[in-house]
Amino acid sequence: MLRISDAASLGLHAMAVLASVDDSSKMSVTSLAKRLAVSDHHLAKVMQRLNKHGLVSSRRGPKGGFVLARPSDEISLLEVFEAIEGPLPNKTCLMNTRVCNGTCILGDLLYSINRMVREHLENNTLADMASGFEPKKDFLT
Repeated sequence: MLRISDAASLGLHAMAVLASVDDSSKMSVTSLAKRLAVSDHHLAKVMQRLNKHGLVSSRRGPKGGFVLARPSDEISLLEVFEAIEGPLPNKTCLMNTRVCNGTCILGDLLYSINRMVREHLENNTLADMASGFEPKKDFLT
């Protein structure tokens, strides 16, 4: 029922890694990709989108890389998700148009799941996720 795209997953994980390091430490796409064991190219596109939405700042060059644009406790997981995927859908029916007369065959399951996902993403920040990523000095730029 819940599907999170590879891009959104990359964005959430990359932001959690950035939240786990010192605020002044920049991380290159290459070091982030190595830390997450993912493609540099795919991660670069995700980071560009996060930069465009003002969630990270970037600097080019030998001492360049990405840093969080705001403190990790001020960036919700919903902001990161929506920067990659657009607004979180609030779908309450499996069909494109309602075909059930009255009660949905799934009851309020879709509504409940969507509400729980939105609440979780709204109420949790990158600071909450950062503890899952131990800072590793060898990945810093």
